[in-house]
Amino acid sequence: MQSLFITATNTNVGKTHTTIKLIEAFSAQGFSVGVFKPIETGVTDKPFDATILLKACQKVNKHFRHFQPQDITAYTFPLPAAPFCADIDKTIHLQHIMEKHEALSKLCDILLVEGAGGLMVPITKEYMMINLIKELEAKTLLVTPSKLGCINDTLLSILSLTTFDIDFDWCVNIYEDTHEFKEATQPYYDAVFPQWWSVESGLKRFISTYTL
Repeated sequence: MQSLFITATNTNVGKTHTTIKLIEAFSAQGFSVGVFKPIETGVTDKPFDATILLKACQKVNKHFRHFQPQDITAYTFPLPAAPFCADIDKTIHLQHIMEKHEALSKLCDILLVEGAGGLMVPITKEYMMINLIKELEAKTLLVTPSKLGCINDTLLSILSLTTFDIDFDWCVNIYEDTHEFKEATQPYYDAVFPQWWSVESGLKRFISTYTL
């Protein structure tokens, strides 16, 4: 079993959108796909992202069909904030996250793990989302936005992943400043990262070259 961790430069970049596309693409290639949303904040009733991810997964993996959204999450909190801040009573135990990951991984060929926020979002005082990626030994897909200013965010995230020696690829989710993107951002990506790709146009190629 292989884990693929879907992270982003920040919140509201398109992790869930991309993960759903990955569920569909991997299953079309014959892989048994599972999903895991370790932590979701801003939850007052059902975890929104986990609910969407589970519905997509249940269409392609019978082992997830009897699950509820809380079965694919380790922790949910009502406050829409970084996990450390949302966890007011300090209930997060990292071992519980690892045990949940281990249990779900037994139900699939590839487990798609969707993070919360960006790489340096604190889970505990000293443990960041990037630490979880490293501990899971997961391959990683970084999703970056297309809005003005995203070059800086993209480079900082790439630097962090490289510093932590994490095996990663990255893509752009083109949904903000779409008309300006070709002039304000794409020239730099074309010059420095000629193999860059977007969720909309490069996902099938990414899947076709992905190895477990």
